[in-house]
Amino acid sequence: MTAVVPQAAPAAATPHQPMVEAIEVHKRFGSLEVLNGVTMSVERGQVVCLLGPSGSGKSTLLRCINHLEKVDAGMIRVAGETVGYREKNGRLSELREKEVATQRRKVGMVFQRFNLFPHMTALENVMEAPTQVARRSNADARREAIDLLGQVGLADKAETYPAQLSGGQQQRVAIARALAMSPEVMLFDEPTSALDPELVGDVLDVMRALAENGMTMIVVTHEIGFAREVADVAVFMDGGVVVEQGDPRQVLMHPAEERTRSFLSKVL
Repeated sequence: MTAVVPQAAPAAATPHQPMVEAIEVHKRFGSLEVLNGVTMSVERGQVVCLLGPSGSGKSTLLRCINHLEKVDAGMIRVAGETVGYREKNGRLSELREKEVATQRRKVGMVFQRFNLFPHMTALENVMEAPTQVARRSNADARREAIDLLGQVGLADKAETYPAQLSGGQQQRVAIARALAMSPEVMLFDEPTSALDPELVGDVLDVMRALAENGMTMIVVTHEIGFAREVADVAVFMDGGVVVEQGDPRQVLMHPAEERTRSFLSKVL
């Protein structure tokens, strides 16, 4: 099957450049249109929470931002750079995998399932990408990994294997691992959905601290309280489109769209 190269989107008309910009993004799996013209922007230091029912396209949008999925049309830019493609004279050419991997260093991603290497300790999991991908020295990577584990409240678990950690602790190691590559933006795909309720709070506390420290974050979540408290922007998606977006207090407490009101009436 021949890969589809999307058409180039017009460059921003102003010198201001969002940290993440999605422009008329489309993504199809077979006959199913998962993203149907999604446009949104995330400013540097903002926290944006994506809300909506299962199948609305939220997780697919995150995967497109990290080029784990290729868009079929439209454009995504991170820090002003087109994701997965090179723009020249209004035309796009697909980047080589090595170039895509370099782009991905700007973006940290935390999944529902922790995806830790089971044969490595927490410390080794956090050190893996800096040493193997970024080619940092073991000493530097170890020092930074210890610091990151301390930031997520797991300094005492550095030599512990994933199987010996709770789900919440594994997810915090996964956050530290994503931070180890010094990303400019963090993507969270329902990071608490696989956790027992009593373990959710510790993970959300780590995410709050990241937000307070100015990390740009896009969070797919069903944690409405977190979205209301921490997000700068709430985006409600359904059917592959952005139905409503704006100030979280407005969107969550006084939504303008009936579809948003219907969804929130079932989850609040």
